[in-house]
Amino acid sequence: MSLTYKRIIVKIGSNVLTQDNGLPDTARIQHLVDQLAALKKQGREVIVVSSGAVASGRSLVQVSDKADAVTNRQLLAAVGQVKLLSTYAQLFSQHDLVCAQVLVTKEDFRDRVHYLNMQNCFGALLQNNIIPIVNENDVISVTELMFTDNDELAGLIASMLNADALLILSNVNGIYTGDPKDPSSELLREIEPTTTSFSSFVTTQRSQFGRGGMITKCHMAHKVAQLGIAVHIANGKTENILPRLLSGEVENTRFIPSKIASGKKKWIAHSETAAKGVIHINAGAKAALTTPGKAVSLLPVGVTRLTGEFQKGDIIKLVDEHQKPVGLGLAEYGSDKAAERLGQKNQKPLVHYDYLFLNAEIS
Repeated sequence: MSLTYKRIIVKIGSNVLTQDNGLPDTARIQHLVDQLAALKKQGREVIVVSSGAVASGRSLVQVSDKADAVTNRQLLAAVGQVKLLSTYAQLFSQHDLVCAQVLVTKEDFRDRVHYLNMQNCFGALLQNNIIPIVNENDVISVTELMFTDNDELAGLIASMLNADALLILSNVNGIYTGDPKDPSSELLREIEPTTTSFSSFVTTQRSQFGRGGMITKCHMAHKVAQLGIAVHIANGKTENILPRLLSGEVENTRFIPSKIASGKKKWIAHSETAAKGVIHINAGAKAALTTPGKAVSLLPVGVTRLTGEFQKGDIIKLVDEHQKPVGLGLAEYGSDKAAERLGQKNQKPLVHYDYLFLNAEIS
């Protein structure tokens, strides 16, 4: 079955772009660029989320053992990002294509104005037939500013740009029922939107991806699929992986997309770190909000307590009586008015259902 995705995000992991010694694998990068160029010539829009800056830096400079790990990472990223983009630019130029660098931090996704500015930039690049090469700005991204990994960044970009598909290229064929190296493990070819737990993959694949690596990847992919974007996890080291993946000729795991969410709702879904306040709701409100097939706004009558200060238009987090997260939404008015209307009937919704994203949608 041939997949006719028009706008595609291709995330290339560092384990695909590097050799066993940790240095860049130039031959594989060229092979991937050739495939990306072929997709462009088919009329598809391609956005690349690429790791590899630190590895590229490592190929140019020796870092001091006396410096701390964060400083060394910043140094390698600053030097390596130039080489990485130079490599991409040179290889794409062989196909008469131009690429552009887009460096971002998590902070850029927390503010709606920054978010829309980024969205406009990507739109201009795509309209001019330019391939965006996106990476985290490792030079300034430390501690709380860091993405979990580039999978999270790729998911944010896919949601922002209303992509048709996100293709995650790793060093395995997809998600397995156990350790990929175990012959008894089976590849999961499709994951339904109703899947509720990936915990079985954490213990079996931790050694392959690092602590929590695959569980994070699964939750991100599931969340993006719930926003109406198909997600595929495939082996980026496979020969001609991209055309073979899109023609259905190669093994991979596909997260089946669910309903299509609005652009603003997609932003809200990824904005937990931007929440300015916490709204505590009672059991009745939670039951009403999470009833399948119903679009319900959060009314003040269902709110028991407020934590933090927020203004109209701020992201707020909803939790139940046991402090378990329920969802995220945009406040229709500030915390001062919300406090006045706490528990009252016949009041304007605190969060309208059009601007409410529930964790039940991704659980």
